[in-house]
Amino acid sequence: MAECKAFAKLSELAKNPTDLTAQGVLTPERVRRYCCHGEIFNLLYSCQRVTGEVLDALQELSDECLLVEQFQKMRQGAVLNRILNFPSENRQVLHTACRDLFSEKPACAVATKQAQAELDKLKIFLRELEQGSICNEKGQPFHTLIHVGIGGSDLGPRSIYEALRAYANTKRTIHFISNVDPDDSAQVLAKVDLNRSLVLVVSKSGTTLETLANETIVRAALAHAGLNPNKHCLSVTGESSPMDNPDRYLRSFYMYDYIGGRYSSTSMVGAVMLGFGIGYENLLAFLEGANSQDNASAEKDIRKNIALLAALLGVWNHNFLGMGTVAVLPYSQALHRFPAHLQQCDMESNGKSVCRDGNTVQIKSGPIVWGEPGTNGQHAFYQLLHQGTEDVAVEFIGFRKSQRKKDLIIQKSSSQQKLVANLLAQSMALAIGKSDENPNKRFPGNRTNSILLADRLTPKTMGALLALYEAKIVFQGFCWNINSFDQEGVQLGKELATELLVVMDENRSEGTLVEAFLDVAKMHS
Repeated sequence: MAECKAFAKLSELAKNPTDLTAQGVLTPERVRRYCCHGEIFNLLYSCQRVTGEVLDALQELSDECLLVEQFQKMRQGAVLNRILNFPSENRQVLHTACRDLFSEKPACAVATKQAQAELDKLKIFLRELEQGSICNEKGQPFHTLIHVGIGGSDLGPRSIYEALRAYANTKRTIHFISNVDPDDSAQVLAKVDLNRSLVLVVSKSGTTLETLANETIVRAALAHAGLNPNKHCLSVTGESSPMDNPDRYLRSFYMYDYIGGRYSSTSMVGAVMLGFGIGYENLLAFLEGANSQDNASAEKDIRKNIALLAALLGVWNHNFLGMGTVAVLPYSQALHRFPAHLQQCDMESNGKSVCRDGNTVQIKSGPIVWGEPGTNGQHAFYQLLHQGTEDVAVEFIGFRKSQRKKDLIIQKSSSQQKLVANLLAQSMALAIGKSDENPNKRFPGNRTNSILLADRLTPKTMGALLALYEAKIVFQGFCWNINSFDQEGVQLGKELATELLVVMDENRSEGTLVEAFLDVAKMHS
């Protein structure tokens, strides 16, 4: 990116960025003009510190870096998960193929055919559950699913299920176990009827330490209850992995090497759980929303492509205005786990310091991503956003209508109106600030933010929201010329944990943790 002509132009423009507090900047004309319209979402970005000249330069940057072309090559099956001249995973990146089911000519027909085959298997399985041909040993239907996985096998699926609980089958319940902390599994197992529970174990390799440990705990609980674990456990795994075993699992569904864990929510990793929880038709609507957004992300004009525009605004804020952190603040309680998913999806993807050619990056790559729902966050950390010394880029997410359609008029306005009013007020307050003779009551303003706005949070809307952020992350990775699809940074800790366990096993007496730490440290010094 630094070699691009547009980079020099943007660097020059960043010396005197728009001052949102200046008189005559936030005009009705600017608010109307700086709005990107999509099929499901609109992006309101008048409170970004940009001008038409900055947007033109960002367009040039996108064109020079071939961002949309690379996105399309990704969808078509190009091997993009690699580092030139160095050992790497060397894989395709085809999470988009899992939802490219709604056109006659999918971008990568082979991968989409595999995805459709797994969906067909799932549809049959769900029908058998509904009809009672799959049931427990007493002939009773299963009403609970325990989803066991970690990282991408937990964060995305969990956040989506939480977002779509309003559409859940009221006769069914889903619980999640992810942490290797035994208290996590104990808490779930204490409140479920194992006799009526299915256990979905998710691991592409079939060897994930935390997941296998939790599976062992759950299997032991099933056996202790007098149940055959093999008749209660399902798996989502790679074909021919150790978990692809009909003797140990009631049914296995496949995910493929070309789907990264943090991008796997629209694969069987999320689909099995969602199919059980919200039904097959709602699952299809979720996939359709994601596919619709994938198609929209192929537009080259940044003023017409929400994901691309959001990505480039993020690059502007991070690389040119020096903002090192992004707060994703959904004004929807249903999205309370979505920022946690984005933390992994973004920071595991773009938290890299090596380019795709193996050289060290010369500019900053991915920012720190965090967030919580509004209005709760307003009573927690917004103090720093408004008056702190850290300049945080803020991305609000909001909906015009409530999801569950249950609301009351209280003091002349509904709760949803209060929620939306708070969202708009926070955006405005960050931008324009407030002067006061009392310095403690001054708000400096000029704090950049944007609003992603849709009508209502539905399965289709959630699919589009997920795919929009996935595309944003991928576009930024292409811009920084890094590999957004591996995660070598998590491997060293895993290796050291294995070595520590060996040392701890050799000396089980109390008070050896420090000694074990020192022993392993010496091995690597």
